[in-house]
Amino acid sequence: MVPQDIERAVRRLETRAPLTAEGHAAVLALPFTYRTLEPAAYLVREGEPPSHCALLLTGFAYRHKVTGDGARQILSVHMPGEFLDLQNSFLGVADHNVQALTRIEVAAIPIPALRALVTEHPDVGRAMWIDTLIDAAIFREWMVNVGRRDSLSRVAHLLCEFALRLEEGGLTGQYRYELPMTQEQLADATGLTPVHINRVLKELSRLGVIDRNKRAVAIADWDGLRTIGDFSTRYLHYEEGGPGGIRPAPPPAWPERPGDVPQRPGN
Repeated sequence: MVPQDIERAVRRLETRAPLTAEGHAAVLALPFTYRTLEPAAYLVREGEPPSHCALLLTGFAYRHKVTGDGARQILSVHMPGEFLDLQNSFLGVADHNVQALTRIEVAAIPIPALRALVTEHPDVGRAMWIDTLIDAAIFREWMVNVGRRDSLSRVAHLLCEFALRLEEGGLTGQYRYELPMTQEQLADATGLTPVHINRVLKELSRLGVIDRNKRAVAIADWDGLRTIGDFSTRYLHYEEGGPGGIRPAPPPAWPERPGDVPQRPGN
């Protein structure tokens, strides 16, 4: 019996390009090795030859590079159902790092098996090719985000992207979600400092476009957040408006624990 998480990932791959019945079955028949990794564990290290390509089943992972003086730039965040290392799978050496952002479960595929799969099943190869092209589109947008948008727009853009990608993957509803990143990690993704990130999140709350309680985020005004973030769905290759259309989230009733002092999200 094929694990449900693998089936979900194959269905996601089929959104990139249709698979034949034979191609679908061949993906499910890959020699997966299942692993659980804790936050900060490396799946790929820059400079090392790749041996496996990981399919992310649960949790979040991220790509990053580190400069000579130790500064980190986060290049993308990956969500369940996504391949983590198709880029390096056909190159001789990894040119960036892939690391667990949260506790994750992955299904690792030996590189020789993956290469044989795309050779024997061109439909699967085409779907994976399109998947890497969309990854490249996301990289380009993140480059523009860091290089040309102001701090408020950078964070608003990232929050819009998370909302759409989580919604598409069936990982959230009503455009409320738990941010998988600390303020330090958000800073490394946007070229800001953690202190600046904190100020920007408070300002977005003050403007009424998001409601926030620690890492929990609810988009209260999608059009407002999208305008601030200079956000278009084009680079994600969704229909404009996102999967199923975007609706502003109603004001959230954040659950309180006994003894908590009620306070407005964002304070």
